[in-house]
Amino acid sequence: MEDKTSKPEGTPPQGSSSTPPPPPPRRRNYRKQIYGGAVALAVLIAVIFYYIRFIAPYVETDDAFIDGYTTFIAPRVAGPVIKLLIRDNEEVKTGEELVDIDPSDYETAVAQARADLAQAQSQVDSDKAQVDVSESRVIQAQAGVVSAEAVNERAMADLKRYQSVESRAISKTSFDQTQAEARSAEADLQSAQSQVKSAEAQVALSRANVESAEAGVLQAQARLDQANLNLSYTKVFAPFPGRITARSVQPGNYVQPGQALFGLVPDYVWVTANFKETQLTDMRPGQPVSVRVDAYPQHRFKAHVDSLQAGTGARFSLLPPENAVGNFVKIVQRVPVKIVFDEDLPTNLDISPGLSVEPTVRVK
Repeated sequence: MEDKTSKPEGTPPQGSSSTPPPPPPRRRNYRKQIYGGAVALAVLIAVIFYYIRFIAPYVETDDAFIDGYTTFIAPRVAGPVIKLLIRDNEEVKTGEELVDIDPSDYETAVAQARADLAQAQSQVDSDKAQVDVSESRVIQAQAGVVSAEAVNERAMADLKRYQSVESRAISKTSFDQTQAEARSAEADLQSAQSQVKSAEAQVALSRANVESAEAGVLQAQARLDQANLNLSYTKVFAPFPGRITARSVQPGNYVQPGQALFGLVPDYVWVTANFKETQLTDMRPGQPVSVRVDAYPQHRFKAHVDSLQAGTGARFSLLPPENAVGNFVKIVQRVPVKIVFDEDLPTNLDISPGLSVEPTVRVK
């Protein structure tokens, strides 16, 4: 028997509402979209501002390192090392003695050069004395000329008197004797004059010997000076302050002139940064640089661009590229840029050539 109280199909159960739920408010969605758009716009503006303020004005590279001049110290004379006054990586000052080479051979050379100089000076004195002797001989020869002239004049006068007298008044023997005396006196005069010329020539020769001897003195003095220089070269001194590096010499080594004994690195260093050619558009000397040394990342050093190399690094390599032959592949080139520190580097930090750095250049 069916229940009469049953409700027809489709009738909602008791206790349920017949009204459908209201749709979500559109105003709240609009507000969320506006807020999201505003936040996105603010983030975009912040990113653009950050790029313009902190990225666009700067160029940086990690292809950079500390650079500096390294001078290799070499002796100027050969010999065994008898004393080594330095240690590895030691700081030295200008004029500080570093190495001693055995001076025995060079002291002997100095003594020999001094003896040669004394001998040359003695030769000069002897030649000068010979000049005095030659000059006295000239005076003596000139006196002989005067005497011969007097005798010649008297003989010529006697001959003229005999010639003016009648031949019957004098004997033939007397005339012949007078004529012979006149000829002898004339010959003696010519001989005396020749002796004067010979004595004068001897004076000139003696003076030439003096000049030659004086030149010998200069040569001997030059050899003595060179010997003293070679002796002084047996002590090697520091030409400038710096640090000893790459030492290869030991006491007892026989060294040769020009042989590198060790390197001397000065305190003055700078940064060589290899920037891409596309980074050089706005780079100019004088622009400020911030340098971070990899060994001391907590420090930032102020510097500035000193100069740009006139050519890429590849152009000055041992084997520069030749792009005129074969297939060409364009590669971005790098140009070395010299960056100089604006401040004194801390003495407690070992900032030496070869350390890697990261410079950041403000180009705008």
